Amino acid sequence: MRITQVDVYDVELTYVHGSYVMSGGRVIDSLPSTVVRVTTDSGLQGYGEVCPLGSTYLASHAGGARAALALLAPAVIGLDPTNLAAVNDAMDAALMGHEYAKSPVDIACWDITGKAFGTSVTTLLGGLRQDRFPLYMAVPFGSPAEMTDYVLARRAEGIHRFQLKVGGDPVVDGARARQVIEATGEDDLVVADANCGWRLNDAITAARLMEDLPRLYFEQPCPTMEECIEVRKRTTLPMVYDEVVHDVPTMLRAVREGGAGAFNLKVSKVGGLTKAKLMRDLAQDLGIQVTIEDTWGGDLVSACSAHLAASTRSESLLTVSFMNDWTNEHVAGYQPRSVNGFGSAPTGPGLGLDVDETTLGAPLLTVTS
Repeated sequence: MRITQVDVYDVELTYVHGSYVMSGGRVIDSLPSTVVRVTTDSGLQGYGEVCPLGSTYLASHAGGARAALALLAPAVIGLDPTNLAAVNDAMDAALMGHEYAKSPVDIACWDITGKAFGTSVTTLLGGLRQDRFPLYMAVPFGSPAEMTDYVLARRAEGIHRFQLKVGGDPVVDGARARQVIEATGEDDLVVADANCGWRLNDAITAARLMEDLPRLYFEQPCPTMEECIEVRKRTTLPMVYDEVVHDVPTMLRAVREGGAGAFNLKVSKVGGLTKAKLMRDLAQDLGIQVTIEDTWGGDLVSACSAHLAASTRSESLLTVSFMNDWTNEHVAGYQPRSVNGFGSAPTGPGLGLDVDETTLGAPLLTVTS
């Protein structure tokens, strides 16, 4: 089997709750997602998706992904998509870095591999360990009262894991976290996520204000690994690393020097399922937890998260996000779909999705053999 064609599509995704607000005045109403379709000479097709969270969250953006794919797509034409090592080696030879742009091609090849062997990506990733797993919902930056109201509304829908957007005034952030903790119960887990919004002194101040709160995790307080390590030395709150972990070496540093109790494994950020599986497996053996998610996206991104989560040990999984719960648009019939705060992996071959090609429109780029 050989890859004969790669198509790249634009799909605009709007946030289901209007505006998504993070620290630093960053506001997201809609984002361009990039969907990749890989076609083989046997007629099998696979799909992948990458959707950076704007251009100021990580060193990635939609235009960058599409420019990179113009170099990457010709490099994989003629390759066997089930030989994932060869596909990733070819992409690395064609372009240094830009792992997020390589992600949808890698994922599409996992999709094809599952279809070729008649099995799900969950099985390919090691096997089913969880029929269902807990999902979290992000709580956009707002006043303590607004954020508490948002949490209670999502809690009524079955969600019991929440990621509070903090990273502003540390005193107000302390009030945000405290009010949410006091409004929720023993079954609820709360993560105070600064998205790199504090520098060292403010992060230490916020940690001290939140120190006595039960059921609270402290996530990515500062923009550098060095600052996060210093904050970790000064708090007993469990620390989750996110933006500064993007490969195996940074993950190991977060564990060894930073006392990481968990890290966020964003599939596209690390380059797709091939590298995400490696990092997940290392985390399990190191005894740290993972949140499995992505930067943003729709049905295809959510399916990747679902398969990786379903094949992860329950004790190693902190939580998961289905990004398609966060968006209005769906390319595969809003599948996989959450139920009362939990998710499950599709059971069909490959990613297990039926993509409605009418939702994709005309391709931005087509590369053929």
